Amino acid sequence: MATCRPRTAPSPLPWNRWRLLDWYTELLAASPTQTIVVDRLGARRTVVTANPANVEHILKSNFGNYPKGKPFTDILGDLLGTGIFNVDGELWYAQRKLVSHEFSARALRELEFAVLEDEARERLVPALGLAAARGDAVDMQDLLRRFSFDVICRVSLGVDPGCLDPALPAAPRLAAAFDAAAGIIARRGAAPVAAVWKAKRALDVGSERRLREEIAVIHEAVMDLIHIRKKERALLSVNGGDGRGSDLLSRMIECGYPDEAIRDMVISFIMAGRDTTSSALTWFFWLLTRHRDVEREVLREISSAAGQGQHHQSHAAGGQGKMRVLHAALCETMRLYPPVAWDSKHAAAGDVLPDGTRVERGDRVTYFQYGMGRMESIWGADAAEFSLRRWLPLQAPAEVSPFKYPVFQAGPRTCLGREMAFVQMKFVASTVLRRFELAPVEEGRVPVFLPLMTAHMAGGLNVTVRSRSPAAAGGN
Repeated sequence: MATCRPRTAPSPLPWNRWRLLDWYTELLAASPTQTIVVDRLGARRTVVTANPANVEHILKSNFGNYPKGKPFTDILGDLLGTGIFNVDGELWYAQRKLVSHEFSARALRELEFAVLEDEARERLVPALGLAAARGDAVDMQDLLRRFSFDVICRVSLGVDPGCLDPALPAAPRLAAAFDAAAGIIARRGAAPVAAVWKAKRALDVGSERRLREEIAVIHEAVMDLIHIRKKERALLSVNGGDGRGSDLLSRMIECGYPDEAIRDMVISFIMAGRDTTSSALTWFFWLLTRHRDVEREVLREISSAAGQGQHHQSHAAGGQGKMRVLHAALCETMRLYPPVAWDSKHAAAGDVLPDGTRVERGDRVTYFQYGMGRMESIWGADAAEFSLRRWLPLQAPAEVSPFKYPVFQAGPRTCLGREMAFVQMKFVASTVLRRFELAPVEEGRVPVFLPLMTAHMAGGLNVTVRSRSPAAAGGN
C-alpha cells in the first residue's frame, strides 16, 4: 500500500471556476497518487481520484462501503423517487435484477433498432437533407438531443413525443419539462452548500418552485400513460389478445409493479438515456471535423460494411466485433469528452484507499472520468491527443480495464444500457456519415465542455451540411 499522502486542494479560486475540470485535472496529474482531498468551509470533505486502483476499490472491491448516499439521493429524489439510479441496497439490487433481464430481452433490442430506423428515415435524414439543399447551418447538438429524446421515449414509454418533427414549432411540453428539471437539479448538485436550495424548496420559491412544477408535468404525463396502457392491456385481454407491448413501460406493467415504482423506473431510464448518446455523438462529429483522416477511415469501414449487407445485422447485434474503427473512434471520443464528467459516492464507514488515502465516514468520494481520460500515467505521453491506436490493436474493447475507463461505470453498477448506447451511436454515426459531410460554421473554434447532469457543448455544434456523392460514400 502506498504511504504518500494525497495532495490537499484549495477551494477553487475565481479565475479557476471557469476552467474547473482542467484545474482539477492538473491538480490530480501533479499529485503523486493521482488523488486530492478538497476541504471547503461548510461542505463535507471530498476525496477526488483519477487512480484506477482506487476506482476499482470504490466500484468493486469495497462496493458496499460506497453507496450513492443520502446527499446524492436528496438532490435527485424529487424527480427520480425510488428509481434504480437513485437508490442503494436491497431496493437497488431488486430493480437491477429485473431491469437486467428486460435489457437482455430480444424484443426490447428489436424495438430499439426499429425505432432508430424509423426516426432516422422519417426525421433525421430529411432534416439534414433540407439543411444541405438550402445551405442552412444546423446545430447538431440540438438535432441529436431531439432525436435521442424521441428514441428513448418511444423505447421506454411506447409514445412518440415528436421532438424532431418539423411540423412542431417548439419542443413538446414533456421534453421542455425534462430540460428544465435537469438544469435545476444540476444547479442543486453544483451548490457549495445544500442548505440554500433546501431552504428554497421548503419555502417553495424561485428555481425550486419551478422544479416542483416541471416535475409535476413529468409525473402526471407518465402516470397518465401507465393508466392508459393498463386499460389497453385489460381490453386486449378481454378480446382474446395477450396485451403485451415491447416498450419498457409495458414490460414493467406486466411484472406487476406498483404504478409509482413503474413511474420512477421509467423516468430514471429517460433521464439516463436522453442526453448521454447525443453528448457523445456531438463531440464525435466535432472531432471528425478536426481529424479528416479518421473520418475517411471510419467512412471506408461503414461503406464496406453496407456494401456487404452487414449494416442492419451489425447494429442489431450491438456492433461488437464489427465496425471496429467506428467503435474505436466512439471510445476515444468518450475518453476525452465523457458524457458524465465525474461520479460521486459517499463513504458509509471509514476506509483507506489502495493509494493510502484516508477516507472518513460521510466523505464524498469522487472518481473523475474527465480527468482520467487526460492522465498521462494512464494513457501515455500523448493522452491529450485523439488517437485510435489506443483501441485498434485490441481484439475487443473489453480488454481495456473499465477501472481506467469508467465511462459506463464499472463493477456491480456497470451501465445496463451500454450495449444499447453503442447500437444507437453506431447507427446514427453511420447514417449521417454515409450521406453527409459536416463542416463547423466557426472552423477554428474549440468548444467548451459543460459538465451539467450530462455534459454539453457550450453554444452547440453549428455546422453546414453537404450531401456526399455516391462515390465519396463508397457507392451506397
